[in-house]
Amino acid sequence: MKKDIEQLLELMRRLRDPEQGCPWDRKQDFSTIAPYTIEEAYEVEDAIRRNDLEELKHELGDLLFQVVFHARMAEEQGAFDFGDVVTAIVDKMTRRHPHVFADASIDDAEAQTRAWEEMKAAERASGGVLDGVPLNLPALTRAEKLSKRAGRVGFEWPDLDGVFTKIDEELAELRVEVESNADRGRIEEELGDFLFTIANLARYLKIDPEKALRGTNAKFERRFRAVEAELARRGRKPSESTLEEMDAIWDEVRKAEKKDNGQD
Repeated sequence: MKKDIEQLLELMRRLRDPEQGCPWDRKQDFSTIAPYTIEEAYEVEDAIRRNDLEELKHELGDLLFQVVFHARMAEEQGAFDFGDVVTAIVDKMTRRHPHVFADASIDDAEAQTRAWEEMKAAERASGGVLDGVPLNLPALTRAEKLSKRAGRVGFEWPDLDGVFTKIDEELAELRVEVESNADRGRIEEELGDFLFTIANLARYLKIDPEKALRGTNAKFERRFRAVEAELARRGRKPSESTLEEMDAIWDEVRKAEKKDNGQD
């Protein structure tokens, strides 16, 4: 039998009941639940990436539970309740889609994206350009968003060549600090500058840097596991092998993957 949202809200009320609720759930607050909320969002993304719709159903439920949890804690403090959360998002989505719910006209998805960003900027007009970019975003994602905000007001390279020039500059500065045995703080700062510029390159190319890096992580893991498997077939572990041997196997794995993908 399908359940409705009221049953989920009642379940949450029972869990948080001061006398008969779950001791763990009663003990939580916004700060202790926030990490679980982030984790559940990542698990939703992972199910989507794997195209596992059955798993996605469950992960979306877990994420919805997080929303209900936060709303219940806010209701207990007299701040707002789940109904207020729904009202707020419906009002915002209606306001930001005048081409659907009013008389505005939008030609295509790109025009809608520009209009969306303009409306968001107008809503935060009383604050600074960089206000509202969450501090707890993954660092590459936050770098991309910060630079995008600055770029909208003209603080931007004129073209892609400018980004590549900046990358070369930052890499050279990083190399100088490393080769001069600078203190760790200086090296860390230069590495951060380099990564920030890489995030800008991703923005220019309209590529999500987190997605790109996750793809490379998955590729590295897949290939290194293949190296381990081949070494195991030869009766050895990576720690018992030479770099040259592992490199040779890695090259074989890489070439086999490219051949399978029609990249010869």
